Amino acid sequence: MTQPPLPEQTEQIEQAAQPEQPTCPVTHPVTHPAPVPLSGPRFHTEPQSLYREIRREHGPVVPVELYGGVPAWLVIGYHELHQVTSDPVLYSRDRSLWNQWPHLAPDWPLLPVVGPPAPSVYFSAGEEHRRHADLVTRALETVDPFSCRRACEEIADRLIDAFCGRGEAELVAAFSVHLPKYALLRLFGFPDGKGPELARLLNELVDGGPGARRAHAEWMAAIAALVADRRADPDAGLVSWLLANAGDFTDEEILLDIRDTIGAGFLPTSDWIGSTVRLMLTDDRFAAALGGGRHSVGQAMNEVLWEETPSQIVAGRFAARDTRLAGCAIRAGDLLLLGLGAANNDPLVRQHLTPAQSGNSAHFAYGHGAYRCPYPAQELAEIIARTGVEVLLDRLPDLELAVEPQELMRRPSAFLRGMTALPVRFTPVPAIGGIS
Repeated sequence: MTQPPLPEQTEQIEQAAQPEQPTCPVTHPVTHPAPVPLSGPRFHTEPQSLYREIRREHGPVVPVELYGGVPAWLVIGYHELHQVTSDPVLYSRDRSLWNQWPHLAPDWPLLPVVGPPAPSVYFSAGEEHRRHADLVTRALETVDPFSCRRACEEIADRLIDAFCGRGEAELVAAFSVHLPKYALLRLFGFPDGKGPELARLLNELVDGGPGARRAHAEWMAAIAALVADRRADPDAGLVSWLLANAGDFTDEEILLDIRDTIGAGFLPTSDWIGSTVRLMLTDDRFAAALGGGRHSVGQAMNEVLWEETPSQIVAGRFAARDTRLAGCAIRAGDLLLLGLGAANNDPLVRQHLTPAQSGNSAHFAYGHGAYRCPYPAQELAEIIARTGVEVLLDRLPDLELAVEPQELMRRPSAFLRGMTALPVRFTPVPAIGGIS
């Protein structure tokens, strides 16, 4: 499953250039280059250029430093990432193995990203994870894709109705950040009337600011209330299915699985929509789609997963014992961060792949191995994202950027890749009436 939304509290430290040194710092203790601070503007302004420099200096496995000087390894090689994600025994997701727990402050801002061991689909490991993943996967398989698409069309129309008469809009705030939230909330059975309030809570969680803890408590209370309602009055929704098929799952486990599934799906899907629209408005190869063609929409979406995958870095895996990876000595308990975006652009494999033109989907956008995003979740994310892009282009066929492409800003995060704003203009059109 992809990374849940990241509280963006990391200190912005400019990446300093380092002289060329031997590949593996562990095997050259005297002359090794300093660990790379996993923050700074280059991670969101020119990440692939930065990763090329890091590859030249360190190779496919990079010593990095998280906020507060916490050490980790960042795996940016395609083959090395495949190796790590294919061996869940040696490279475990058991967070209790981490050798840095004794050194962390209780308020370490990246704690929600790494996360303590917890009985949920995202923060569990081994057999416990398989137990949770099986339940969540079977629940998502009950979603009718045609009903999901119709719901997304209704939600997209409502969102577009709110700005289509003005001739201009900022699509991240007005469209792409809301569509996945409302779609996921509806799938799990939250009433449409509660959508704005719950969307606000999710926004506060993502922002990671002073209100994040309170927002998390209110969000969990909303999930608990929904579970209680569905227990008293079952319907055909996902929560009722989870309760009916829970077996030995506790209420806490059900609540956490709902939280993690919605959390893991909403922001990456939002960024997928925004980045796809940006690509189609700035690249002449996709101009045909603006005239009604649909083949290019799928191509653009696939290219975004390769070039700008929404989840750039995922935490992570923990070495179960001392080992070596790409010549580097990994100690038992070391944290390995999965550099999904960097691995997708590894020149050693990209010379053999043509993702946008051929439809090649051998990217790491959904992870890989035992802990990859469940296939039904991938399908639902694609339905939500593709429906949103298609409805937007159908309703506003002459959509164009309102600023120069180089003025567009990315989210200031090494972990997530998305637009902070996407201002556009178009010929005003009348509203058609979406959902109330």
